[in-house]
Amino acid sequence: MTTQPAYWVEEFSADERARLAPYVTNLDRPVFALRNLPETVKGALFARYSRSGKTLRRLFLDEFADQVEAGEQPATPEVGVARATALYQRVFDDYGDDSVAQLGGAHVACEQASNLLTKLLEWGRLAAYLEQSTRYVSYADRPGGRWRYHLDPDVEASDLGPEYRRVMDGLFATYAELLPALTGHLAQVVPHEPGSSEAAWRRAVKARALDGLRGLLPAATTSNLGIFASGQAYEALLLRLRASALPEARSYADLLLEELRQVIPAFLHRVDREERGVAWSRYLAETAAETAKVVEAVLGDAPPAPQEGPSVRLTEFDPAGEDKVLTAIAYPNLGVGEAEVAARVARLGAEERARLLAAYVGERRNRRHRPGRAFERSVYTFDVVADYGAFRDLQRHRMCTIVWQPLTPGLGYDLPGDVAEAGLAEPFQAAMAASAGLYEALAPRFPAQAAYAVGLAHRVRFAITMNARELMHLAELRSTPQGHPAYRLVAQRMHRLVATEAGHRGLAEAMRFVVHDEPGGEAGLGRLAAERRLEARPGRPAGSA
Repeated sequence: MTTQPAYWVEEFSADERARLAPYVTNLDRPVFALRNLPETVKGALFARYSRSGKTLRRLFLDEFADQVEAGEQPATPEVGVARATALYQRVFDDYGDDSVAQLGGAHVACEQASNLLTKLLEWGRLAAYLEQSTRYVSYADRPGGRWRYHLDPDVEASDLGPEYRRVMDGLFATYAELLPALTGHLAQVVPHEPGSSEAAWRRAVKARALDGLRGLLPAATTSNLGIFASGQAYEALLLRLRASALPEARSYADLLLEELRQVIPAFLHRVDREERGVAWSRYLAETAAETAKVVEAVLGDAPPAPQEGPSVRLTEFDPAGEDKVLTAIAYPNLGVGEAEVAARVARLGAEERARLLAAYVGERRNRRHRPGRAFERSVYTFDVVADYGAFRDLQRHRMCTIVWQPLTPGLGYDLPGDVAEAGLAEPFQAAMAASAGLYEALAPRFPAQAAYAVGLAHRVRFAITMNARELMHLAELRSTPQGHPAYRLVAQRMHRLVATEAGHRGLAEAMRFVVHDEPGGEAGLGRLAAERRLEARPGRPAGSA
């Protein structure tokens, strides 16, 4: 039995507890499901969650409860529940029709989850996630009287426990100390542009300061994560968590299962059956362990070498990828087989090829106007070294196939330009050295937990495979000026490599909303335009924070 970590418990008044009780499955644990709420309320609540430092229960009380209570309360239908549960179980057991488990879902709040755990929670493709942002939420507060980091019970119980706490407390104290200093520096050097309200400018300055300092936060930093998924997706998630080498993941699986069984019990009855879920999790754990042993035996072990900076390499692509996209574009409109369509495409001249591609792409007025699935025929794999903060954002692109190497301090870290220009490099570097030192102390005895010590500024290596349609989405979204400089650089380089190294210039040109400038080098505020748009929305008071 995995020891449960000690989670802080939020305090609510008796009245608040009474107001919350109908809508959440518990009032004092970090994992809970939503119930008895309209789907629009749950969606809006989760959307607000990712930009707020509040817990979901507090957010509901402060911003949603009055509206929900003023409306007509949805009844909890009990009629037919027992019959439906029996039907689901019979279909699962007698027919093995797993697709039935895709027909029911639940909204679950996962709070106080480390940044290592959130990557495991967000692994599944067939689910929706909204994670608390380190870019818009300050981590300088101490909810429950402690900094926001995960404390592993085994580490805490060892002689390394005091050192773990000392270093973690120091990292957060440095973050809290440097935040007002960097904010003050940026307020002096970044112009307050005409046409921008004081509030919008102030929020943009704060966002840039948080961007600059998020690298100080260790991977142990806890986050709030909202998930909406089907029963099948939750079952797969639980099996993965139970097979994880990370104790936090295994203990969190128990918390998740307890809450999910209060809202969608019929979909999860196989999880802890010995011949089903238990055997599946055992299979995942055993194959992962055996693969690691064989890789070391036949391929050796090469420790990561420090790099001078981030890198993006295009390691695999199909030279005929653009031809295949054109073939897929033409195929539905012809009455011959694919081989014949491909042969006709191969005979086209440059002008005809461009005309066909232009017709399919059309007049894209914004980045959300994306062509169809023909673009999925061209596939690319990139080998990327970037800071862990950028990796966290890119990993959430669920249509990509992404694998990553263990998080260590071995590849070095990135010192943000704003931090250096503000004269804050020395304390930042000292924090990174302390982070690396704690990792080295933990790694021999706690290999799975050692990564908690590694800062988000430290680099990680990962391989990411995607088709041209997903690349269009990723590169256009992640290159926007309001994005973080670390992942903007990755997105821009991916786009250039498709044009120059793969030679797929037509596909690259179709990605017309990729922004190529110098990430982090602008004198202004990349976030300011977004803040202006927020203020311009109907119903939002001008200058509101």
